[in-house]
Amino acid sequence: MVIDLVHSHASNNTMDGIHMMDGTDYCYSHAGPKGYHSGWDSMLFDYSKYEVKRFLLSNLAWFLEEYNIDGFRFDAVTSILYHHHGIGYGFTGNYQEYFGENVDLDGITYLMLANQLIRQINPDAITIAEDVSGMPTLCRTIEHGGIGFDYRLNMFMPDMWIKLLKDTPDDAWQMGDITHNLTNKRWKEKVIGYSESHDQAIVGDKTISMWLFDAEIYTGMSLLNPESVKVCRGMALHKMIKLISFVLGGEAYLNFMGNEFGHPEWIDFPREGNGNSFNKCRR
Repeated sequence: MVIDLVHSHASNNTMDGIHMMDGTDYCYSHAGPKGYHSGWDSMLFDYSKYEVKRFLLSNLAWFLEEYNIDGFRFDAVTSILYHHHGIGYGFTGNYQEYFGENVDLDGITYLMLANQLIRQINPDAITIAEDVSGMPTLCRTIEHGGIGFDYRLNMFMPDMWIKLLKDTPDDAWQMGDITHNLTNKRWKEKVIGYSESHDQAIVGDKTISMWLFDAEIYTGMSLLNPESVKVCRGMALHKMIKLISFVLGGEAYLNFMGNEFGHPEWIDFPREGNGNSFNKCRR
């Protein structure tokens, strides 16, 4: 079992969370605006503090020793790596973006310590980094000067498929471009491929099956109704998308929520953007 681990930020809740536990806004986080993530409305850890490293590292040890888990998927690693946390920042692949004053060396040090501790407790455990920036050496060993992760999530893949479904008729898809995008990665870096993720299936978008079948998903999949050409063709294309992603997407494959035909519409929790509606909160 690999669990999703959120060590990049924490709830702003002061009633039952760790925020302002000692009455200050810098108990576990940076003080003032530096300790606040505007995009997530959450507090940001100050990885230079001994108490923060001890708190987070003990959390890793607890999961490994008490639950014997097989590894971790570190959520939002980009936020840990940089002082700007990726907020309003578009990465172009220029190496100047990965070095210098943008980089949070304390955050990188924490990630290296985390990977080292995990290996000490369970040498066979795996670690996966969710990073959109393309940080070099993220998946190189600490001994080789890297940060120590085993895999990087290939987050471009699901975005590519959804963009194709939205903007380009499938008979106009360019297989050369698709192949290049699925195989484009840093040398010798292991990645995890996937065709769908929560970024598509949650918060106002459609799953791949919903993009392919559209409204016919409600009637065209029943044996009681006449066969739907759109659904049959869509199912074949859905299988091809998964096959291509599985074969070319990397050294491992992730089957994410949203892949199921049984729940065609997106998942959406009550929020300001949907009028605080519970209508899509039913999976």
